[in-house]
Amino acid sequence: MKMLIAVIKPFKLDAVREALADIGVQGMTVTEVRGFGRQKGHTELYRGAEYTVDLLPKIKLEVALAPDMVDRAVEAIQKSAKTGQIGDGKIFVYDLDQTVRIRTGESGVDAV
Repeated sequence: MKMLIAVIKPFKLDAVREALADIGVQGMTVTEVRGFGRQKGHTELYRGAEYTVDLLPKIKLEVALAPDMVDRAVEAIQKSAKTGQIGDGKIFVYDLDQTVRIRTGESGVDAV
């Protein structure tokens, strides 16, 4: 089992969700987060005062997958989340030791 975590721009969530559904991903966890990478935030003007926004809004997706689905999921996220601009996001893939569906007690790939 693998855990795929992607951090993307908020307005790309629907496109990414649809792309993952198209390849057969059945569930995911979505969290609104804030952070920065190379873009280091930006400066905005509000009511005549300039201020720095250090932490930008992002969406964090968490998806548990069978190992044979990982490459297709990474490709689907890359294609659907890409804008070509700085701050498009990152994808992380981790090993997942155990998965258990609480309701039925199923484990491993069956629990996903």
